[in-house]
Amino acid sequence: MDSDLKKKLLREMLFARRFEERCYEAYVERKIGGFLHLYSGEEACAHGVLEAARPGQDYVITSYRDHVHAIKCGMDPKVVMAELFAKETGCCKGLGGSMHIFGVEQRFMGGYALVGGPFPLAAGIAKGIQMKGGDEICICFLGDAANNQGTFHESLNMAKLWNLPVLYVCENNLYGIGTRIDRSTAVVDQYKRVSSYNIPSAQADGQDVEVVYEAAQKAVDHVRSGKGPYFLELMTYRYRGHSMSDSNAYREKKEERMWGGRDPIIMLRDSLIEAGETSAEKFKAMDAEILEEIENEVIRFAEESPEPSMDLLHKYVMTENDPYVKGGSK
Repeated sequence: MDSDLKKKLLREMLFARRFEERCYEAYVERKIGGFLHLYSGEEACAHGVLEAARPGQDYVITSYRDHVHAIKCGMDPKVVMAELFAKETGCCKGLGGSMHIFGVEQRFMGGYALVGGPFPLAAGIAKGIQMKGGDEICICFLGDAANNQGTFHESLNMAKLWNLPVLYVCENNLYGIGTRIDRSTAVVDQYKRVSSYNIPSAQADGQDVEVVYEAAQKAVDHVRSGKGPYFLELMTYRYRGHSMSDSNAYREKKEERMWGGRDPIIMLRDSLIEAGETSAEKFKAMDAEILEEIENEVIRFAEESPEPSMDLLHKYVMTENDPYVKGGSK
């Protein structure tokens, strides 16, 4: 990873952090409703993996902690924020909200509210790629707690049987809502669980974007070369609760301080400063520029966008398939 790439990722990760922090504030201000799951602390995972892939060309699917993945895939942050604000200029016309960000043009196949829901969908997308003969891959991001769902095991078994071009990336932040992984899961190291399906796997430090990038390159190359699925586990940590409704009272402060001392943004910043590639002053200036962009462009766009029209109320309800509607017979 050369200096230019490191600086690029530093800006993108810092933008992601400030974007999520501003989402937190907007939720407190009641400008964002519904559920909101923030990604702060895990930025190296999405950025390291997708930088090693082809964002915008490869297909990406994830769960409900999805804003940062969508932006890294090329979605406009203004459109993402407008969706969170439930505005008509959002990617789903304001009808989806935080857990359902979706970008067809960027091949971001969505965040999904159902735990374990993306596993079979990723396998299906990968099967479609395989049938069409393309060299794209499907990347499925998942949380550690979702791995106890039956869809996890069914999908991985099928992916290996069919040798599908799918990369499963487990962002292991140690908690499923408020339950620590060692209280819910017999095999704590998630990458070991896929051995029964004969799928190659690895575990890496999810706080170091350089480590993530290197591990992801190996994984992406394996899948893209036609060797079948791969499973990559990234050890990371979310700084806030599971969602905005989570008081986060179940974690020890000592644990939080330990992980906070391995902040992915600060680690990358410090490595660049030590190498003489940037300075604390340049970092502060970049931070100020990002904050101004988010406030004056992203937030302003969302606030000034119109509410969804009442004409949309029935537009996406598939009544035409109901035999009792429009004179249809039973």
